[in-house]
Amino acid sequence: MKLYFSDTLNPRKACAVAKHLALPVEFIYVELGKGAHMTPVFRAMNPNVKVPVLVDGGMTLWESNAIMCHLADRAGSDLWPRDARQIEVMRWLMWDATEFAPQASTFYFEYIIKPRFSMGEPDPVEISKATEGFMRYAAVLEGHLRGRSYLVGEALSVADFAVAITLPYAQKARLPLEGFPEIRRWHARLNELEAWREPFPTLQAA
Repeated sequence: MKLYFSDTLNPRKACAVAKHLALPVEFIYVELGKGAHMTPVFRAMNPNVKVPVLVDGGMTLWESNAIMCHLADRAGSDLWPRDARQIEVMRWLMWDATEFAPQASTFYFEYIIKPRFSMGEPDPVEISKATEGFMRYAAVLEGHLRGRSYLVGEALSVADFAVAITLPYAQKARLPLEGFPEIRRWHARLNELEAWREPFPTLQAA
C-alpha cells in the first residue's frame, strides 16, 4: 500500500490510523508548496488534486475518512466496527464533515495554512463566522462526550480520529476551547496514543 500525504489536516487522519494499526504502508510525501498535487500523474490518482490518496493494489482511494475506514477494515480492526456501532460511526463522520470540521478547519486555514503558504493575513470576517459556528457545534460535541471515553461506545474508532483532527493544532489555530472541558479531556485521552501525537513519518523531503 502507498499513502500519498502531506503534513496537513486531513492527511493526518489517514497517517495516524495507518501508524496506529502498524500497517505495511509506504508513505509518500507530496510537496504542496511546489504544486506536486497538481501534476498530471497526481490528477490521475485524484481529480480533486488533494491529499491524502491511498493506492492499495489495483484500487486508488481518495477522501481521508474513506481511507481511514479502508485501512481499519484491511487490518480487521474494530476502529471500523462490524456491528450496530458502524451506523453511529458513520453519523459522527458525516456530522464532522458537514458541521464541525468546516468551522474548526477555518481557524486552521486562517492561522496556520495562510502563513505557511504566504497567502496573506487571517481574515477577521471568516474567523468571526467560524467562531459562531464552532461554539454551536462544540457545544453539541461537549454534551455528547459527557460521561463517555470515546465518541461511540467505550472503544476508539475512526470517528474519534476524524472529529478530533483539529485539536492537536488548537493553540496555534486559536480554537476557542476554554469553555469545553469534556472536549479537552477527550483529546487528552487521544494524546496518550503515540500515533495520534506523531502521525507523520520523518519528512525528509519537507
